[in-house]
Amino acid sequence: MSCAKYEFTDALLCHDDELEGRRIAFILYLVPSWDRSLGGTLDLYNVDEHFQPKQIVKSLIPSWNKLVFFEVSPVSFHQVSEVLSEEKSRLSISGWFHGPSLTRPPNYFEPLIPRNPHIPQDHEILYEWINPTYLDMDYQAQIQEEFEERSEILLKEFLKPEKFAKVCEALEQGDVEWSSRGPPNKRFYEKAEESKLPDVLKDCMELFRSEALFLLLSNFTGLKLHFLAPSEEIEDQKEGEAACAADSTEEGTSQSSSEPENNQAAIRSNSQQSHEQTDPVPEDNEAKKESSVPTCQGELRRWKTGHYTLIHDNNKTEFALDLLFYCGCEGWEPEYGGFTSYIAKGEDEELLTVTPENNSVALIYRDRETLKFVKHINHRSLEQKKTFPNRTGFWDFSFVYYE
Repeated sequence: MSCAKYEFTDALLCHDDELEGRRIAFILYLVPSWDRSLGGTLDLYNVDEHFQPKQIVKSLIPSWNKLVFFEVSPVSFHQVSEVLSEEKSRLSISGWFHGPSLTRPPNYFEPLIPRNPHIPQDHEILYEWINPTYLDMDYQAQIQEEFEERSEILLKEFLKPEKFAKVCEALEQGDVEWSSRGPPNKRFYEKAEESKLPDVLKDCMELFRSEALFLLLSNFTGLKLHFLAPSEEIEDQKEGEAACAADSTEEGTSQSSSEPENNQAAIRSNSQQSHEQTDPVPEDNEAKKESSVPTCQGELRRWKTGHYTLIHDNNKTEFALDLLFYCGCEGWEPEYGGFTSYIAKGEDEELLTVTPENNSVALIYRDRETLKFVKHINHRSLEQKKTFPNRTGFWDFSFVYYE
């Protein structure tokens, strides 16, 4: 048994209470005069054919000395909605009666999101979209050095200003078809219907899936996301043969140069070779290539008040590079939520927090022991409308790359 105090913006997101033989849950409310406008309701969900929570079907408003109890089961999904009162606190005493647990249905595993190799797009797409600073090979080497030390980096002013303005304009105009992503015990946000996107947003999605960007990300991170990117074996060989490394490097791999013009030409020649190379690949390398072709998956997301993602038992963890590109974040404050947190399995302490920042790309490399979630966006976020009346949140292009 415990006592809970919920204050302004506090919430308890969707869960089922199943733990340690819990059979009956109870809540005794000790609230002052309360109504629905103050939030803090106990919301009950129905479930779909996979026994996953679907939508709220009943909301119970707290009142003084009211006792609520319900059976704990594999489908007893519920939440405490966000408290909206800045003056009143939602006080309660709650606990469980224990007994033999009900038999759980088999775990439901969601269909895997498709992963795809890069799409054929040469270097020209980079020069069309990306801030030229990031196409300088010397600067890429600096980025890689910092990334390899910290496993994360924030690249500000990533797109050219005119391109970023067009992307934001397309998002603001409201010609995008959005659909909610659930189930609510795992996530709640909106995803764009990609086939119906305006052309400039389709082009931006293609940028993040392009062969040229795969190679650029390899240069930023040192990961093997393109067959032209140096492998660890090649890097080790370079260290052992420093005197002749420049001459013995395989033709077509990314090389540093002292002149920015030459550096950009190196990117250009690499991208061209990825399409024009006709030399046959050795059979053993071809087999390796086919077994580990770099891939990615991505979506365009809209984040508004009430949105979030959660860590759950079936989270699949693996080595991956996360890319987050943000739009519409003017005036966004960390206290609103919406930031992405990375934590180690079994730990509560955050390893890293990525806060939305306009026209910035966050790159984060995570291992099998790292989990992530997007913090619930609370009603403080409505403050953004005072400065930007037409703004109800922000957007991000969210991609994951696999070696």
